[in-house]
Amino acid sequence: MIEINNLSKKFGKLTVLNGVNLSCKQGECIALIGPNGCGKTTIIKSILGMVIPTQGTIEFKGEFISKNFEYRKHIGYMPQIGRYPDNMTIGQILEMIKEIRKSGEQLDEDLLHQFKLQDLFNKRMSTLSGGTTQKVSATLAFLFNPDVLILDEPTAGLDPLASEILKDKIITEKQKGKLILITSHLLSELDDLITQIIFMQDGIVQFHKTVDDLKSSTGEEKISKAIAKILKSKNNE
Repeated sequence: MIEINNLSKKFGKLTVLNGVNLSCKQGECIALIGPNGCGKTTIIKSILGMVIPTQGTIEFKGEFISKNFEYRKHIGYMPQIGRYPDNMTIGQILEMIKEIRKSGEQLDEDLLHQFKLQDLFNKRMSTLSGGTTQKVSATLAFLFNPDVLILDEPTAGLDPLASEILKDKIITEKQKGKLILITSHLLSELDDLITQIIFMQDGIVQFHKTVDDLKSSTGEEKISKAIAKILKSKNNE
């Protein structure tokens, strides 16, 4: 569904991505992880067309994204920190996005109702807590039934109940055959969600493994411990 070939990106003299090759198929829930500055955000923004690579290509459903920006209507994006006009209400934000998208598809308002956002439609964005803003961002990401979901630190700032609601929604969408990419520093949050892991460091993909392969090769049941064991092994080489 998404094929990344020899992707590199430089900002001035700084190389942020260095020859990245990835293949992401539908029906997978993939964690994109690594230390700060490893290139995760640049890959996401490249997929979304917000960053133009210095070198390499990205294909979405077999077509190069550089030639067709229509592909983005098939992607739902939840940023780590949502930025919205302060003077607009939740209801106005939702109506504005619906008007911009003019989608003929049936809307997925499941999270809207589970988060009870309809009770807060008159609340201005400037008055919202970080957690409620996250709920708005999550609702918008899923609203148009996209084939691909890109979720950047999706549970950050959410209370335990909202976090479980969102994780259950992610599992449901994965079971429908959608491709889901998640970035997260909270590896313990991912155990029940993901099928594959991409670990990046210094703009390079260190490994791309299935969760089963990762656990099998390390003898660990927890994802965080499995990754720690691999990194310790690499540092000792």
